[in-house]
This record gives sequence, structure tokens and C-alpha cells, in this order.
Amino acid sequence: MKDLFDFVEFGDLKLNSRIVRTGLWESQREKTGNMTPEIYDRYENMAASGVGLIISEVYSLYPRDVFSKYTNTIHYNRFVREARDLTDLVHVYDVPIFAQLGFVQFNKRTEQNIPIDDVTIEDIRKIQTDIIMAAQKFDYGGFDGIQLGLGNYYFLARFINPNFNHRKDRYGGSTLNRLKIVLEIIKVIKETTNLHINCRLNAYDGTNMGMELSETIEICQLLEKYGADSLQITRPRSPQFFTQENKDKNPLIEATNEIIKNVSIPVILGGGANSQNQINEILNETEIDFISMQRPFVKDPSFLVDWQLEGDGVSHCITCNNCYWKKTSTCHIRPCNIKP
Repeated sequence: MKDLFDFVEFGDLKLNSRIVRTGLWESQREKTGNMTPEIYDRYENMAASGVGLIISEVYSLYPRDVFSKYTNTIHYNRFVREARDLTDLVHVYDVPIFAQLGFVQFNKRTEQNIPIDDVTIEDIRKIQTDIIMAAQKFDYGGFDGIQLGLGNYYFLARFINPNFNHRKDRYGGSTLNRLKIVLEIIKVIKETTNLHINCRLNAYDGTNMGMELSETIEICQLLEKYGADSLQITRPRSPQFFTQENKDKNPLIEATNEIIKNVSIPVILGGGANSQNQINEILNETEIDFISMQRPFVKDPSFLVDWQLEGDGVSHCITCNNCYWKKTSTCHIRPCNIKP
């Protein structure tokens, strides 16, 4: 019988539990981008709590992207040094940590938010080069892996989606062609770093001309074939669509379970659970082995300590989504260290 606090393997990594913390916004950074003591404290509390894997808040690939206002960036002189301090701190607790990389817009000089179909081959090479260089920085900074943002409304999610990609060249048309920009990135990262590569992608996008689950499964199989080490399955829209009273109302569970049956690499269910009993039911009634949580860690970075003591813990997050809408890494209801 599976339990969320099992010691488990995740590819080549050893995890202290089946819980994956996935970050989103970072509001406690300095204006220059540097990390602050509050950030280090938050990560240490998470690492010491019993979490299995930490995926960082989003690191914005481009300083002029819409994400750069609300997230950390890799574009400052002390990034590698501070990243090494952060990863060393997390590793004290034998917890692996991935750097989450994403961007929404591709801007070029005076051209802003260039549509997928208008991105040139030269632009594609620049994007690929920038992502590979970011991965090398993460490797130097001591991260165990990188999470490539292929889901939600990120740029690469739109690039691989037939609803947005109508290109007529070798980066458009078939599923393989639309995914080629990512597969080429994965190949070089595998050749030049020691990073575990996790891909976060949508199970489906809910539009008439977009991706269905059957195509997502094909994409997952291609990602595995070309070197991805694990997957995280999400939905394209905001966390309000993950607010569920019980697992039966979360359609992502069925989609994730179906994907797991068609690949051999670890697959993470991306969100939708907020209690210990609910998570254990999902683990034991499906093929799912790993579950991601975000907002409960915003509410209380060390809540898993209480869960281990109580045995039937429930997150104190009330799913108000203020942390999402206001784009902060802190809770707006009450201080995270005060229990209701």
C-alpha cells in the first residue's frame, strides 16, 4: 500500500516522500533580482518538512518578459553563487531541487510578443541557445534538474500546440515537427550538463483546434524517447481550476493516469489535492506515484511536519488564490507561521 511519506525513487534520484513542491511567483527577492534571507528560510523550511522534491519558483528566461516582474531571473552577476548557496542548503536535508524555467513572450528589439508563426529560424536558434545557457547556469548553481515550461500559456506550450502553430517549415505541421524545438534543446542539455530534465505540459488545452489527450500522450512518448527524464502534467489555466473538494472532481487525475500507462518515466500529477487522506486515496486507487502541491506551501512551507505527526492532515490553505492573482510567494490571509 502506497503512502505519501514513502521513501521512493524518481529516476536516478532518491526522494523522502511522494510530494513535489512546485513554485510559481517570487515576491521576496530584491529589486536587483538577488535572493534574500526570507527566500533561504522558506526553502530550508520546505526541505526540512519531509517534501520529496522541490521545484523552484519560475526563473524568467528574459528580463523583458511579463514574468520578469513577478519572478526571479538568471540575469544578474551573483546568480550562480546565490543559487549554489540555495541548493547546498536544500541538499543538507537530502532533498533534490529543480530550477523551473519559463517565459511567455518572445520579444526582439521593437517587436513585442511575436506570434509563433512569425518566429524565424534565427529566432528559434536564439531561444534554444538561451535556454541551454540557462540550463548550464543551473548546473553550475548546483541544481539537480531543470523543469522546462511546456504547459500553461507559456511560449513553448503555444509553440507545440496546433491551435497556435500554423508554420509551414520543419517546425510546424506534425506533432513531431512542432515539438522539434524542444527535442533539440533536450538533446544539447543532456550532452552538456548533468541535469535531470523534467517537462511540465498540459494534459489538454480545452479548445476545438488545440491538443487532445491522445496527442499529449504522443508528445510524452516523444519527450521520453529523446531524453526527458520525467514529466509533470498540468492544465493550461490558473489554479482556480484546480480547487477541488475531492479527487473525483479533478479530471486531471484520469488524464495523468492514462499518460502513466503509456510512458516509462516518472509522471507527476500537477495539483488538485489538499489533504493527506485525499492524496493517499489517489496514490492507491491509480497508477499515480507523485503529486505536486503549490499553494499549501505558500500558506505554510513546513506543513508536512504536522501531517507526519497528525496522520490525517489537511492544508490550512483556503484556496482563495490571492497568492496567484497578486503574484506573490506569501499568503495574504495570515502569517504562514500562525495556525488558524
